[in-house]
Amino acid sequence: MSKAPFRLDGRRALITGASKGIGFAAAQLMRELGAEVTIAARTGAEVQAAAESIGAAWFAADVSTSEGVQAALDAAGQVDILVSNAGGPPPSLPSEVTEAAWEQGYQTNFLSTVRLAGGALPGMRERGWGRIIAVTSMTVGHPAINLPVSNALRAAVTNHLRTLSLEVGADGVTCNTVAPGYTATQRLKDLHSGPRQAAALAGSIPLKRFGEPREVGAAIAFLASDEAAYITGQELLVDGGYSI
Repeated sequence: MSKAPFRLDGRRALITGASKGIGFAAAQLMRELGAEVTIAARTGAEVQAAAESIGAAWFAADVSTSEGVQAALDAAGQVDILVSNAGGPPPSLPSEVTEAAWEQGYQTNFLSTVRLAGGALPGMRERGWGRIIAVTSMTVGHPAINLPVSNALRAAVTNHLRTLSLEVGADGVTCNTVAPGYTATQRLKDLHSGPRQAAALAGSIPLKRFGEPREVGAAIAFLASDEAAYITGQELLVDGGYSI
C-alpha cells in the first residue's frame, strides 16, 4: 500500500508575490494539500483572478512598505505558514546601480521578509508551530553579474533567516529559504530573450531544461509540512543541478 503524501490540512498560509509564477504555484499546491491560503500581490485584478482560480483568499498589498506588510498580515489573520516572495530587482551592472535602486531593493527584497516574519512570528511562537520560508535565488551562492541588487539582498535574507532559526527553533518554528535556479517564469523570459540564447542556457543545466514553477512550489510546500519539522536554517536549491 502506498503511503499518502504529506498534507497541510488545518494550516493557514500567507504567500506574497503570488499572483503568478513561483508564488502562485506554491499557493496552488498548498490549496491542493488542504491549507487555507491567502495570497497577496500589488495588482488587485491579477491577485483576485489568481486567488479565485484556486479558491484562496486575496489582498492587494505592496509589501515593500511597512503599511503594506501589516495590511497583508491583517488580511490573512492567523499565519501558520509564511512564504515571503518578491519580484527581482531590475538587471544592471554592479557599477551602474544607483542609490535609489539599492534602497528600493532593500525595501522590497530584504525588509519585506524581515517585517513579514516579525509580524507572523509572535503567533507562531505562542501556538508552538510555524514555518517561515523565503524565496531567494541560486545567485545567492553563484552571483550573476547583471543582478547585483538581487545577489546582495537575497543573501541578506538567507542569513537573516538562518540567524532567526537559531532563536525560534525551540518554539517549534522553522526558518528556511528556497533558492530557484532557471525557472520558466516571465522573469526568465525578461532576462534571457531569444530561442537560441534560451536553448544554450537550458543546455548548461545538467537536467537540460528549465525548472517549472510547480517544482519550486513543491519544495516550498514540503518545507511547510509536519514532515519537514527537523529542517531549519537551510537553503534548498531547486536548480536542476546547475550550481554544481
